[in-house]
Amino acid sequence: MKIIPKKSLGQNFLIDNNLLELIADLGEINKEDIILEVGPGTGNLTEKLVHKKPKKIIAIEKDKNLCSKLKEKFYDEDKIKIINDSIMNIDEEKLINNKMIIYGNLPYNISSQILVKWIKINNINKICKKMILMFQKEVANRIIAFSNTKDYGRISILSSWKFRIKKIKDIKPSSFYPKPKVESTLLLFEPKDDFFKINNAENLEFITNTFFNQRRKMIKNPIRKIFKNNIEICNKLNLNENYRPQNLTPYTYYKICKEYENLIN
Repeated sequence: MKIIPKKSLGQNFLIDNNLLELIADLGEINKEDIILEVGPGTGNLTEKLVHKKPKKIIAIEKDKNLCSKLKEKFYDEDKIKIINDSIMNIDEEKLINNKMIIYGNLPYNISSQILVKWIKINNINKICKKMILMFQKEVANRIIAFSNTKDYGRISILSSWKFRIKKIKDIKPSSFYPKPKVESTLLLFEPKDDFFKINNAENLEFITNTFFNQRRKMIKNPIRKIFKNNIEICNKLNLNENYRPQNLTPYTYYKICKEYENLIN
């Protein structure tokens, strides 16, 4: 059966052997490790991961035809479990009782949604050892952006809340089949054990949405919208109302979120 990539699923299969080797090596896999691979596609990376001899590989593939192919190629069910589903439907906390190394050449159309889903897992640091993920370069730039830069925004703040993130390298379209129209970027995520305690990740989403919906306006507008005691909050957190949303550090947003949680609880 010939594999025809599906645009609707954002399928671009990684075919660069050197790059596949590099990605597999980044996991520093040992024989006790559990691997979660998202979107294995034709199994090119899966094959490299198998050679690392982890304890188990769980591969989540939404495409039914590709799932059948993967099950033919990797038939040892004790070592490799292939699940035909969307990662958005998977409850990672119930998947396995162990820390996982997560690999993903994420479909570009929902890559941010997948990342935010993982960020919102309360104990992500308890179930995830590290994540090696591929994004569209433009999205990766937003994930790793610092305050006071044009790419800085909601996803930068959410990502740095629970992860230390390292850019590994940019990747040309020629490394994929079919070639995407954009460059990609490989990122390495390591969960923080000491991340800022926020009761509900959706509150941080609300705060960042409120601020960055008008990213060119001064922050006095969202602060007044969220807090009736806006002057008291500004004094307490040493906020300059004339700043723009991109001028505030992630840590400042976490503190604003905590004040909001104190208000609504």
